[in-house]
Amino acid sequence: MSNGDASPFAFVDGALDRADLLRADADALHALWQKSCVIVLDADGRAHADVDGSLRVLPGAEVAGGPGITTFLGLRDGQGWFAADADTLAIQSPQRIDLRTAAARWPAWQASTFAQARALQHWHQRHRHCSACGGAMQYVRAGWLGLCDGCGSEHYPRTDQAVIVAVGDGERLLLGRQASWPPRRWSVVAGFVEPGETLEMAVAREVMEETGVSVRTSRYLASQPWPFPGSLMLGFIADADPDEPVIGDELEDARWFTADEVRAGLVGDWAHADDGGIGEDDGIVLSSPISIARHVIRAWLEHHDATCLADGAADAGLAT
Repeated sequence: MSNGDASPFAFVDGALDRADLLRADADALHALWQKSCVIVLDADGRAHADVDGSLRVLPGAEVAGGPGITTFLGLRDGQGWFAADADTLAIQSPQRIDLRTAAARWPAWQASTFAQARALQHWHQRHRHCSACGGAMQYVRAGWLGLCDGCGSEHYPRTDQAVIVAVGDGERLLLGRQASWPPRRWSVVAGFVEPGETLEMAVAREVMEETGVSVRTSRYLASQPWPFPGSLMLGFIADADPDEPVIGDELEDARWFTADEVRAGLVGDWAHADDGGIGEDDGIVLSSPISIARHVIRAWLEHHDATCLADGAADAGLAT
């Protein structure tokens, strides 16, 4: 996926210029402030929205307190963008929109900006004290660095890396489901990278732990910020032995599915897969269009179909 291509999943397109050098430049931030844009998040990470459900953007000139009460997100066309907590500003809005809803309805760049703000907000909420000495944290560099009042330790925003992988055996795709999911929902295997692992090692370990299937090879496809609450999903496609899945502790079920079943699952109504009265005979429904899970599934299916087409052409050539 080149830089000029639209991403097939959320929270990537239209990302702000992070403008890292401005974070420690108070004068530059104040110069941006009057014409800046401020988005507001409540304590649950929902964005304040207008009556029509669109993102509510406050002009910096109308927000008392200046940039020091906000987190600097970056620049868009030279204009500063900041995020503020609703409790800090003590404002009310007609609606509040969660991140998944925003990803499905808002312009891609607004959803990406919201995702960045939410990930930072979650880090602030969960890291109020120093992990080294327990001292109180003070946030500097426009919200991007935590300093301990006690020992002076520096703390930076945390992102947890996780692999997500479409595993095939040459003919079928391995899918699993968690017990909490709606009855027809299935997806690919995913899990966090552990200390001392390569990404390829994490792919093989997670697939084995969750399904008992042995991965032979894997290759990287793409990545997606996943602020639920603060992960980076690293998408892979893998080849595996046609082992019969053995369910581990994390999944309710895991099975191999044919290409036709996967194809049908991709056109299923994922948004209403949890409607009552729908059974397994109605087929499977795969991951939401906002997620990289759907992208790696499509990548596996495209590779499968291309391989079948090439094999068919080769067979036809031999026959003539």
